[in-house]
Amino acid sequence: MSDAVAIMIEVALPALIAGAVAILATLVVERFGGVIGGILSSVPSTIVPAAIGIYARNTHPDDFRRTMAFIPVGILLNAGYLVLWRVIPAQVARRTHSHLLAWTVTLALGAWIIVASLIMLLHDAFRPSVHQSVTIGITAFAAGIALGFAANRKPHPAPRGHNRVSTMVLITRGVVGSIAIATAMLLSRAGLPVASGLATVFPVIFTTIMVATWLAQGAHVTTGAVGPMTLGTLSVSAYALLASLLFPLMPLWIAALLCWVIAVLTVSIPAFLFLRHRRQRLAHRSANA
Repeated sequence: MSDAVAIMIEVALPALIAGAVAILATLVVERFGGVIGGILSSVPSTIVPAAIGIYARNTHPDDFRRTMAFIPVGILLNAGYLVLWRVIPAQVARRTHSHLLAWTVTLALGAWIIVASLIMLLHDAFRPSVHQSVTIGITAFAAGIALGFAANRKPHPAPRGHNRVSTMVLITRGVVGSIAIATAMLLSRAGLPVASGLATVFPVIFTTIMVATWLAQGAHVTTGAVGPMTLGTLSVSAYALLASLLFPLMPLWIAALLCWVIAVLTVSIPAFLFLRHRRQRLAHRSANA
C-alpha cells in the first residue's frame, strides 16, 4: 500500500466522518434542546473513527493503550472547559456586555490549551508506563464523573432552539471537526501518543456547538447544554478505556461496535435518565411549592 493511500485511509476517512458527525451534533442540540441534545451530541462519535485509525497505525498494542488512556484526561479537560462556558459569561458580563461570546471562547480555549500543554510536559518529564497511563485514565474518568454530577447539581434552563443554525456555520463546524481529527491521526503517525490522544478530544466539537447555538439561539440554549454535555461526554472516556482493552482481543469492527454499545448503555442512557428524573422531581417540587 502506497503512502498516499495509507494516509487517505488512516487520516482522511476518519476526518471526513468526524466532520459529518460535528455537523449532526449541532443540529441535535438545536432540535432537542440542552438536556436531550446535550446527551445525544456527546455520545461516542468522532472517537470511533479516530480510535480505529490510531489502532490501525500502531503496530504495538501498548502504544494504542497509551493513547486511549490519555483520552479520559482530555475529556476531563473538556468537562472543565464546558463548565467555563457557564462561569465566564457571568463574570465577564459584570464588567462589559460587548464581545461576550469572543471573550468566552478566548478565555475557555486559552485555559484548555495551557492545561493540555502542562499535561504533555509532565508526561515527557515522568514518562509513565502503560499500566500507570491506564491508571491515570481511570482516575481521570472517575474525576469526570464527580465533575459531571457537580455540574448538574442545580439544573439550568435548557430550552429548544427556535432559530436555525446557518448553513455556513454548519459547514465551518464540519471542516474544523475534520481538521482536529486529521491532526490527531497525523500525530499518531508521528509517534506522539499523548499529543494524539489530547488532539482527538480537542474541544472543537464542543466549541462549534456552543458558538453555533449561541449565535442562532442565544446564550440560554448554550449554557443549558453545559451540564448534560459535561455528564454525557464521559461516554467517550468509557469508549476509550474499553477500546484499550477490547481492540487487541477481537476483530476490529466487532470491538468498535461493542465498545460503543457498552459506553452508551452504561454512561449515555443512565446520564439521560438521571437528568430527566432530576428535572421532573424539581418541577414537581416547584409546582407544589
